[in-house]
Amino acid sequence: MKQIRTLTLLAAAFLGVAAAQNPPRDETLYITGHQWGPPSSFNPVGPVRAWPVNEGGGFNLIYESLFTFNLVTGELDPRLGASLEEGEDAFVVTLQEGTAFQDGEPLTSEDVVYAYELGQRQGVEYASFWDYVTAVEATDERTITFTLNQERLNLGLVRNFLTSVAILPEHIWSGLEEQEASLVQFANLEPVGSGPYTLSSANNERIILERAPDYWGEAVYGLPAPTYLVHPIFASNDAANLAFSQGQLDLSQNFIPEVWTLAEQGEPISTWMDEEPYYLPGNIPMMWINVSKPGLDNPAVRRALAYTINYPLIAETAMSSYSVPVNASLIVPGGGEDPYFDPEAIAETGWTFDPNRAVEILEGELGAQKGDDGIYVLPDGTRLGPWEVSAPYGWTDWNQALEIVASSAQAVGIDIKTNFPEQSVWQTNMQNGNFDLAMNTASGTSAAAPWPRFRDVLDIRGVPEAGQTAFWNYGRYENPEVAELLDQAAAAPPEEQGQFYAQLDEIFRTDIPVIPLMYRPLQFYTFDSAVWKNFPTAENPYAPPMHSQSGVQVFFNITSEAE
Repeated sequence: MKQIRTLTLLAAAFLGVAAAQNPPRDETLYITGHQWGPPSSFNPVGPVRAWPVNEGGGFNLIYESLFTFNLVTGELDPRLGASLEEGEDAFVVTLQEGTAFQDGEPLTSEDVVYAYELGQRQGVEYASFWDYVTAVEATDERTITFTLNQERLNLGLVRNFLTSVAILPEHIWSGLEEQEASLVQFANLEPVGSGPYTLSSANNERIILERAPDYWGEAVYGLPAPTYLVHPIFASNDAANLAFSQGQLDLSQNFIPEVWTLAEQGEPISTWMDEEPYYLPGNIPMMWINVSKPGLDNPAVRRALAYTINYPLIAETAMSSYSVPVNASLIVPGGGEDPYFDPEAIAETGWTFDPNRAVEILEGELGAQKGDDGIYVLPDGTRLGPWEVSAPYGWTDWNQALEIVASSAQAVGIDIKTNFPEQSVWQTNMQNGNFDLAMNTASGTSAAAPWPRFRDVLDIRGVPEAGQTAFWNYGRYENPEVAELLDQAAAAPPEEQGQFYAQLDEIFRTDIPVIPLMYRPLQFYTFDSAVWKNFPTAENPYAPPMHSQSGVQVFFNITSEAE
């Protein structure tokens, strides 16, 4: 079997080159799920970035960040930074010894200062870092002081920026700033970072990384096991999944329906957990509610709607059993957010799939009655629907989830119909508040979570009126208690944040501006151990189930079949 699978790979048409040009199989790890078109830029501060710099430097393969986020522990793990001292006024980072760029130049605190200040000068995606920090200073060659903005304290977001900003070589990028009108548009086709891999080649068919010959981190982390990392570029998710099922890939971030069937067929394919839900949750796709719509402006109606939804069926079918039935909470269970997750509070004031309870609310509490068409009408004459619930066309798991939402609600007597427009139409309508109900996510788990998710759902500050573009709180929900609680949570150390998140979660369960529908992993982490062994799992959690952030340790700890 192993010989057949290896020969299949070497002959695979998707590589588009002769077998002799392929790197040695026992030195090469093939990865998929992060690049779906021809690579055009390897600029870590650009808007469109190719793998492996297309996650804000989080991959830590070519460019590295100071720290990485560990999805399992919720902690920051060292990378370029050796230690982080958190004070009331400032964060102080000390660099590892011997940090250097791939061209041999030393990486010092001045490079760190340059990278963060670049965000302010160039208006790149992490420019908002400067809302929470007033100064970044090189205290000495290996120490950097981040002075916190006392007027906008948000310790979690600052921690998150320490994991997501790529540290750039000032000796290269300062010259580019003088030459380029805007560094955001610079293609950076010959990237020079500090990471363990360099860009070997890139074309329309694949991207190849080669292990850096003199990686500074060898004394701290060792060297990554694969000499080469190859990311083939597939035309579709189905094509990538077919290649993975045939043993042509080692590590996949794609949604693979019923992944357990591959293992049942004898393929050496595994996930983080060997039983449902297989993947560690990292995000909460949810149904956003336009709370200005008649009927939907009533929290009791929203609560009744929440009870109508068949969450177990969504988890089993739409999410292919990769989610447990979702809880009535904005906190992701498990991993770093688990200390804030309160099952008792959820059981007391939350909801589950219970159509009978929905009827009790509609008839007993609201006095609604069914019309001749079977749809409830409130005493003031407001009919509960028709309301459209939308998600982008072709997002099959979301589309299927919303079909369940609509049929569940219709069965009780709330008139909901699905609408699946093109992604651009869906996004514009949602951001402008031109919707009844719409499916979307909020911020995933991170070094700052769950604070950004509560902000996304509950905070009206910075959200324009309907008709203008919003980037959070699409339903324009307002509650005067939210702002102070969010600010208190942002300024508090982690051990004191729980009290504020508990109150915010209770506000969410009382007013229900969104209804969570499922859990989804930050990354689908599926691996084939035919060629490479010792991938991390829940039983062997030396790294989290990610290809980026602290998941970079997977490349340092796997072993080749030939070893």
